Amino acid sequence: MALAPALPDLGRVAGSVGIPVLAQHVDPLEAGPHTGFVPPESVRAAGARGSLVNHSEHPVGAAQVRETVRRLRELSLTAVVCAGNVGTARRLAASRPSYLAVEPPELIGGERSVSSAKPEVIEGTVAAVRSVSPGTRVLCGAGVHDRRDVRRALELGSEGILVASAVALARDPAAALRELLAGY
Repeated sequence: MALAPALPDLGRVAGSVGIPVLAQHVDPLEAGPHTGFVPPESVRAAGARGSLVNHSEHPVGAAQVRETVRRLRELSLTAVVCAGNVGTARRLAASRPSYLAVEPPELIGGERSVSSAKPEVIEGTVAAVRSVSPGTRVLCGAGVHDRRDVRRALELGSEGILVASAVALARDPAAALRELLAGY
């Protein structure tokens, strides 16, 4: 389990929880004169252990994904690369990230989980990523709401989930998180 809070909260959250904290985005730049950018050194200094890369709400090109994964690796930070489909997952797996999360954009924040609406996306992504980068762990997200969604995702080969809306928008976020964890 890891958290990925908004950038202004990164240091505060990292200093107050006992689980890994990730940045929601990082730029593949070295520390220096880069106003408005987020170099990996800054997230490491804030206490983060890595970053999401290429989330559907902050997409970047394949070259930037490769460079960002390389920069994170140089600093012993974890890269969680996001992809919207099997083909993109296969291409981005070539950067050999620690994790690759597949999240079909049309299901993000929706009522139906990728594990029930598009199970073939999870199975296809697992096969594609393993063929390119066997050491990369596959996660899935998009519409994951409860323990049944988590269990099904694991049955389909995912090693975990990437979730936001189901917890962040829940009336009782702690209860929503416990429900998801019960799927493991």
